Amino acid sequence: MILPPDDCRLIIFDWDGTLMDSISTICGCLAHAFGYAGLADRGTQQYREIIGLGLEDALAALAPDADRSTRERILAGYRECFFGTPVREMPLFPGVEDTVVQLADAGYEIAVATGKARRGLDRVLGEHPRLAACISASRCADESRSKPDPLMLRELLRHYDLPPAAAIMVGDTVHDMEMAVAAGVLPVGVLCGVHGAERLDASGAAMCFADPTALPGWLIRKRPRFE
Repeated sequence: MILPPDDCRLIIFDWDGTLMDSISTICGCLAHAFGYAGLADRGTQQYREIIGLGLEDALAALAPDADRSTRERILAGYRECFFGTPVREMPLFPGVEDTVVQLADAGYEIAVATGKARRGLDRVLGEHPRLAACISASRCADESRSKPDPLMLRELLRHYDLPPAAAIMVGDTVHDMEMAVAAGVLPVGVLCGVHGAERLDASGAAMCFADPTALPGWLIRKRPRFE
């Protein structure tokens, strides 16, 4: 097993498929969106492949020939479905909230880098105040650049005034791993979301865990040296 960086101070989490069990909801809303725009359903597998990207980049991949008005209809259909879906239908993965609290209590800074829009992230965080209280910074695709561009991670590192070697990126997709590699941050995969270990490894994952609840046993070998 690869040991975590000795000077690790910052844990950056992806959201969908990493902390929240929302993959099926996102796929369902994308199917609704394409129907809303009068387009053929792309199918669950294609929808899963773009999860983690910003919505604009996701639509460019799913409907590369669509004109602006068609993409706007797809976006409208997606937002209608997503914001009409109760957050309770997108639960956190079991044990995730306690895990993040444990890591924060151990002295780690906790951040989120997500393909969600700010409105979407704020909505789900509002339903989980105990988890939200642990997150000291976040970046969303609509206020930065979509994964796998490393800008979100670089902005978070600047926010904390930390070098890449002091952070890890935890995510469930190849987009997360590629973003981390590009930023010089240690990529750590989790297998509870979209992509399996083989895909994550090929995209640069230093190691993979079944889900985020394994992180404290790996990271908290001793109290962080910065305390």
